[in-house]
Amino acid sequence: MQTRIRSLALAALATALFAAPGLAKGPPWISIELPVNPYDQSMRGAFLLVHAFHHQTPMGFIVTGTAEGIVNGERRSLKLAFTETSREGVYALKRSWPEEGTWTLVITANQGPGDGATAVVDLGSDGAVAAIRVPTMQRGSWTVPAPVSLADIDASLRTRAAALARRS
Repeated sequence: MQTRIRSLALAALATALFAAPGLAKGPPWISIELPVNPYDQSMRGAFLLVHAFHHQTPMGFIVTGTAEGIVNGERRSLKLAFTETSREGVYALKRSWPEEGTWTLVITANQGPGDGATAVVDLGSDGAVAAIRVPTMQRGSWTVPAPVSLADIDASLRTRAAALARRS
């Protein structure tokens, strides 16, 4: 009888261990893809693609973002719209911000409230992607997404806009 109970306990433990990765809480991740594949109809015309992950698994997280800019010395903020593509966890972003000005795209893959990974995409004076970064921090032995503040984005934008103005 005790052997049978032990066997059942081991089976329950094994089931819990193997089921846990699907249920395990862990940070989301985000990556940006470009150039966009022009042969996939669901991606055609996109400026860039956003990939949302839970660990290495593509996930259909909610993706949100804003285009933060300075145009003629005036600070602007525009909401971005993302569309689903033919691939799980991949979202297309079409250009919706003006050509003129200095712009940074702030894009977040949201796993839950306060649990997102943010990509910061700086655009160059030609409107093309100049830099992409996903701020991170250490949590124990893990590298996890770090929060991104609008104050940091604003300071970076002002510095870039001033540098571009000096070059002109």
